[in-house]
Amino acid sequence: MGIRSRALPRHILVVRLSAMGDVAMLPHAIGALKTAYPDVKVTVATREMFRPFFEGLDVGFMPVEVRREHHGIKGLLALSRDIRTMGIDAFADAHHVLRSFFVRAVLWLHGVRTARITKDHFQKWYRVKHAHSNNNLLKHTVTRYCDVFRKFGFVFDDPQPPVKKERPNPMGPKNGIWVGFAPFSAHKGKTYPEDLSREVVRMLSERYDRVFIHGGGGGEARFAAEMEAEYPNVTAMYGKSGGFGEEMNLISNLDCVVSMDSLVMHLASLTATPVVSVWGATHPKMGFFGYGCDPEGILQADMKCRPCSTYGNTKCKYGDYRCIHTVTPLMIVERVERIIAKNG
Repeated sequence: MGIRSRALPRHILVVRLSAMGDVAMLPHAIGALKTAYPDVKVTVATREMFRPFFEGLDVGFMPVEVRREHHGIKGLLALSRDIRTMGIDAFADAHHVLRSFFVRAVLWLHGVRTARITKDHFQKWYRVKHAHSNNNLLKHTVTRYCDVFRKFGFVFDDPQPPVKKERPNPMGPKNGIWVGFAPFSAHKGKTYPEDLSREVVRMLSERYDRVFIHGGGGGEARFAAEMEAEYPNVTAMYGKSGGFGEEMNLISNLDCVVSMDSLVMHLASLTATPVVSVWGATHPKMGFFGYGCDPEGILQADMKCRPCSTYGNTKCKYGDYRCIHTVTPLMIVERVERIIAKNG
């Protein structure tokens, strides 16, 4: 049980609206808080599509849609009013952007205790510039989330790594070894090149019984569909799952998943699935590595120019993102083999 200090909150509303990977790290911190303080009520405010991330945590859920009913100042004021009717006595801002700041300020003016995440932007910028020669780790994002709760007086340890739990398999009975491949990201500096991705799919399909390609629509869906048409044991997941809940169920049943510094790595973390993570412009030292994932699964180039970005949205100074090209398909497949053997 956690240590009780003066006047701990009884009902906390936690807000984190985006990005997907950052929202997927939040359940680790909430789970640690609830383990230490099971009688504390927690409600999560985020987008409806992220609800499956928090299943099994005994928390409430408040859908927030900033592009529709909660858009603009009028929408945020309505959101603030709705939150006040919930009877919360603490507001945990795990996002700290303009939208969450606005709501936090309104609630503070109405007497609600508030706390926000500390992002340490300067420290991150400094470490980006010196990560190649600096072995010190930045604080993990999950720990930063925990620190928000600690500002209210809660005392508890950082969460333990997730443990594997049985989940239904949306793709039917499993025979043999199944692997996942998610070469995509929102930024080019974190996306595996298409020509190399095709080679990875070929090599994985030759070695394993089924290969699942995780991704979104547009060009990602086109690539996955082409791979599915070319290899009979490859399945393009776009449009075949009923949202993130089924996606997590499938990932939980995989023997290994290959991911970039992106959402699928964090979904694998939540389901305790072995991961081979490929890093380009970003770096696992920056606090965004899949929580509890095995560092042996990390693949990255040893280059003085990287990391060049905290979030992967910086243009490559050479124009060719050579860091990510340095991680070859053979390196990925060999690491998958090692990870599967280690966990077999």
